[in-house]
Amino acid sequence: MARRPAVTSSKTGTAAKAPKIPKGESHLALVRRARRINRELAEVYPYAHPELDFRNPFELLVATVLSAQTTDLRVNQTTPALFAAYPTPEDMAAADPEEMEELIRPTGFFRAKTKSLLGLSAALRDDFGGEVPGRLEDLVKLPGVGRKTANVVLGNAFGVPGITVDTHFGRLVRRWKWTDEEDPAKVEAVIADIFPKSEWTMLSHRVIFHGRRICHARKPACGACPVAPLCPSYGEGETDPEKARKLLKYEMGGYPGQRLSPPPDFPGKPAPALGAV
Repeated sequence: MARRPAVTSSKTGTAAKAPKIPKGESHLALVRRARRINRELAEVYPYAHPELDFRNPFELLVATVLSAQTTDLRVNQTTPALFAAYPTPEDMAAADPEEMEELIRPTGFFRAKTKSLLGLSAALRDDFGGEVPGRLEDLVKLPGVGRKTANVVLGNAFGVPGITVDTHFGRLVRRWKWTDEEDPAKVEAVIADIFPKSEWTMLSHRVIFHGRRICHARKPACGACPVAPLCPSYGEGETDPEKARKLLKYEMGGYPGQRLSPPPDFPGKPAPALGAV
């Protein structure tokens, strides 16, 4: 049974003090601080995982494409009907565009996403024997698939280490002053130089989990953050521990997560199906 995640800002449960991180932090010191943050997050989120429901590489690829400009929850609520209608690349490649658009409408940008799904499914059928390739150079050639999507698929469907630079990941690594780069490819390169390859996939999950649950874009819960003493941006959000706890989301706040079918060791509640009260 997975232990419940800690939400206090320190081992004493009191508000964390502002960290003393020198302005002229050396690269070695930065690497040590970054790796310590990763270790702390590993203790808080031992169950960190991709928050898209999938049963095979094809489903993960499709779900990741659909996740652009929407939540994983909305994707998870939409894909059961989509995969029931089109369980294989061959089925999806032969789909009627208007029927697919209706199925994926809840995820937004459904016309552009339908075009991508039809294109990538046809490419899988025609160029890869109906199988999702396990190489980055092949994945990024598929319609609608960039490095972020390719790394998600490689890391979680094939066990190939990859760094997923989504909006949460980019926001947090900049808050932590690991980099000031904005371009996802440059962020990926910088972080890859800080951490061993074996950590890339799980680091991505932990950082994204933390960004969704505690270190929010508008109101970070600084007073409930386990890495507050290591964060040079401490104080951008609520520092009072009690007020910060009220900002916690998903399992941290006692609410459902984003997956309808979460892993067995997930300590939170499954998300509701589309249309459920």
